[in-house]
Amino acid sequence: MTCFPLNSVQIEAFIDTAFAEDIGTGDVTANSVIPANATLTAAMNARENMVLSGIPLIEPIFRKLDPSAKVSLNAQDSSHLTSGDTIAVISGAARALLSAERTALNILQHLSGIATLTERYVARISGTGAKLLDTRKTIPGLRMLGKYAAACGGAHNHRMGLFDAVMIKDNHIAVAGSVAAATASAQSAGHTKIQVECDTLEQVTEAVQAGATSLLLDNMPPEMLRQALTLVGGHIPCEASGGVTLETIRAIAETGVDYISVGRLTQSAPAVDIGLDYSA
Repeated sequence: MTCFPLNSVQIEAFIDTAFAEDIGTGDVTANSVIPANATLTAAMNARENMVLSGIPLIEPIFRKLDPSAKVSLNAQDSSHLTSGDTIAVISGAARALLSAERTALNILQHLSGIATLTERYVARISGTGAKLLDTRKTIPGLRMLGKYAAACGGAHNHRMGLFDAVMIKDNHIAVAGSVAAATASAQSAGHTKIQVECDTLEQVTEAVQAGATSLLLDNMPPEMLRQALTLVGGHIPCEASGGVTLETIRAIAETGVDYISVGRLTQSAPAVDIGLDYSA
């Protein structure tokens, strides 16, 4: 996902939801403390090194409350910023900018945090041939934005949701009775691309024999991954997943797996530090 995933209608709906949550019936502090005709200029600055993501939302957020606000962007998504770099300069009605500040910072900090952490993982597997994937472990309502941010950091997007790919996981297998039975049911439903999660080498063999078109090798240590890849023989793509960290991902990649999925990219990436610094 290299293009920003929200269209103008979706952006407006996102901002409406955010403002309804934060501003509600009105910003009582800004409206009581700030004169109605006051204006200000604010610089949005990086306060640490980061990979930027979420810039297309900044102007719509501020201009939702002040349609005449001027937003000058100094950086674009996927840019590498160092502490002190100015991301944008915003000028307009003081009340509006103050009311929009937290929404703008929250989303930019969150998405840039995902992009920044993702790039660190990508760097760890450089030269191995393995590709980093994101997952469905996203904040509800923010999946498209979270996956976009991961792409800004260099990851490849996995399935968007339950609707666009068959992935047979452990609980599906438990209910269906076996890997073979679950795979056969998916095939009978007309699906030709079927990924099967395997926890054991026996399941790897069973999934390959059943006609899986890719495997998710779950929580396997590197030596077990190598054994699984030997069983597969390069006939179908294999993805490693489960508890992958910055400390372990290199060894996993060096086994020869095609993909490595990391849930923490979108599930628990720390927000980066971005500030809005005001001048008269």
